[in-house]
Amino acid sequence: MLSPMLASFLLLLLLCRISFCQYSSDQCSWKGSGLTHEGHTRDVEQVYLRCSQGSLEWLYPTGAVIVNLRPNTVSPAAARLSVCIKPSKDSTGTNIYLDRSGKLRLLLREQDQAQGKVHCFSIREGALFIEAIPRTDISRRITAFQYELVNDRLRAESQSPGAPCQPCTDAEMLLAVCTNDFVARGIIKRVDPEEERSSVSVEISRLYRQKTHVFVSGGVRVRSWTGNIKMPLQCRVKSGEGEFLFTGTVRFGEAWMGCAPRYKDFLRLYHEAQVQGINPCHVDTD
Repeated sequence: MLSPMLASFLLLLLLCRISFCQYSSDQCSWKGSGLTHEGHTRDVEQVYLRCSQGSLEWLYPTGAVIVNLRPNTVSPAAARLSVCIKPSKDSTGTNIYLDRSGKLRLLLREQDQAQGKVHCFSIREGALFIEAIPRTDISRRITAFQYELVNDRLRAESQSPGAPCQPCTDAEMLLAVCTNDFVARGIIKRVDPEEERSSVSVEISRLYRQKTHVFVSGGVRVRSWTGNIKMPLQCRVKSGEGEFLFTGTVRFGEAWMGCAPRYKDFLRLYHEAQVQGINPCHVDTD
C-alpha cells in the first residue's frame, strides 16, 4: 500500500502530465513542468511561440527547453526584430542561453534573473536555450519570464545612454503622435528616482490614445487621468514646468516616455505642417 506522501506525489505527477506543457490558445504563451521529464533529465523540449508578446512558465525545471520565437509574419522586417525578456523576480532553477546553430552564449545566470531586469537581443541571434540546474531535492522552483518583440531601432535607443534624453526632431514628433502606444496632454506632478530610472507622475487633461490602461480615469464626472511614465535616470526631468504632449511606448505593462514637447510647441509645429500638407495623421487639437 502506498504511503500518503508517495500517493500525493504520484497524483501531482499525473496532474502535471495532464495540465502542464500546454500552449495558450493563441500560442503566445507556454506553461510546462519538469515533472513530465521524470527519469529523463537530459530531455530537450522544443517550444514555438508566435506572437509579439507573451510569457513562459516552467515548473520544476529538468533537462532543457529551446524556445523558438517565430512571429506570424513573412515580412522581411521580421528579421530586424529584437526580443526583450523580463524575468520574474521569483525566477530560479535555470541558466538561459542564446542558441545559434548549436553554439551557446550565456544570456542570464540563475542569480541574474532575480533582478527582474529587461534583457534584449536580436531575433537573428538565435533561440533561447533554457537549461535546468541539476538539483538533489524536489523543492518548488519556477523559471518564468515575459517576452516582447520590438524593432531594432527601439532596442538600440534603449541601450544608448544619451538617446532617450535627446529632443525629438519635428518629423519624429509628428510621427510619434500617429504611431506611439500612448498620446496624452498633461502636466508633470512629481518625479521619483528609482534604480536606473525615474518615475514621472503625470496628470492628464486630454487622452488621445493608450494601448493599454496605463493611465487611470479620475471618474465618470472627472475629465482627467493619472499615471506614471518611466524615463532613464540621467534625463533629469523636473516637475511643474508647464503643459506637455506625452508620447511613448508600453513595455511589459509600463509606459516609457518618447517625445514629450511642450504642448504649445507641438501646436505650432502641427499647424505649420497642416498648412504645408505634410502631417502624417490628423490630431484633434480643439
